[in-house]
Amino acid sequence: MNEEKIQRSDSGRGDMDEVKAVKREFRKKRQNYISVIILLAGLLLGSIFVDVAQFFGKSGFSPRVIKEAEILTAGDKTWVAYTDPIIGLKVINDPNCGEVCDASEPIKWMKKVLPTIKSEIITVDSPAGKSMVERYHIKSLPAFVFDENVTKTEVYEQAKEMFTQVDNTYLLNSEQIGIKPGKYLELPKVSDGDNKFGPDDAKVKVVIYSDFACPYCKIFYEQSLRKAMADYKDKVQFVFKHLPLDMHPNAAEAATISECAAQQGKFWEMADKLYAGQKEWASGEKSDVFKNYAAQIGLNMAKFSQCLSEKPSEQKIAEDKAEAESFGISGAPSFFINDQFFNGAINYDEIKKEIDNILGI
Repeated sequence: MNEEKIQRSDSGRGDMDEVKAVKREFRKKRQNYISVIILLAGLLLGSIFVDVAQFFGKSGFSPRVIKEAEILTAGDKTWVAYTDPIIGLKVINDPNCGEVCDASEPIKWMKKVLPTIKSEIITVDSPAGKSMVERYHIKSLPAFVFDENVTKTEVYEQAKEMFTQVDNTYLLNSEQIGIKPGKYLELPKVSDGDNKFGPDDAKVKVVIYSDFACPYCKIFYEQSLRKAMADYKDKVQFVFKHLPLDMHPNAAEAATISECAAQQGKFWEMADKLYAGQKEWASGEKSDVFKNYAAQIGLNMAKFSQCLSEKPSEQKIAEDKAEAESFGISGAPSFFINDQFFNGAINYDEIKKEIDNILGI
């Protein structure tokens, strides 16, 4: 009897212990659930608070609002959503160059077509600047180098030819889109094989890239260049380099004709003839015209014919054209007066002003 009571008593205590354990486990889970609920509620209330604050106070955007909105206003600024990634842009420049090297305006209009640009100025004399000048063969400042994110834009897809790829970065060919160089780090080289007029030790050198079939080149040559050559023949050296444009079908052959005349020391005489008679040959039959010019300036016709047949000057003409392109020059006439660049049929007075300024006249 006593033994049976003892067994019942032990069984009751076991049941009570089990009940207590279950209750403890329930309280523990309930506490965890409450913590999770509080956390979620806090996040939800925080988001609601930010959304409400944004709605009433026009400030403080929640991630949900930012993700869904195409345009937001905060204070005096408007924020517009773009699908393009942030595009890194490094601008290599010389702070001592002054206003002519100011890159702020080009960057401003670049952002109109690539609004996610984030720019960084790299000083040309810094170690990073020197390294980039060498790496990208930069010849003029300011220079603009984009990171690979530029390739993820529609602008790049439509204008790949405006960029030169170096590894995973992209140098903008800025002259091709109208950004005038503020400073040149290199200048055209003048060699013995170039057609020169004036002393080699001249303080001022004028290097011209021109096309014999170009109407504007004719105007520049006859009305500005020839006059400057007459006025400064002892003080300035003038150098003629070839830039036959593809749009002029007979320009390359005219360049060859001038070089064949140069072999006999009469480049400038032939240049005069080619420009003066441009309408005769620029778009039509030219073989007889060119031979007549050669005879009129007194060339040895046998040597002239041999030159036309062998075309020894083709490489020089190609090198002149490649040099022009390396400076971003794609149109004629274009020319340097020392380190200052000009393009178009600049009038004589502007040329005179620049030359006189260098000479101190």
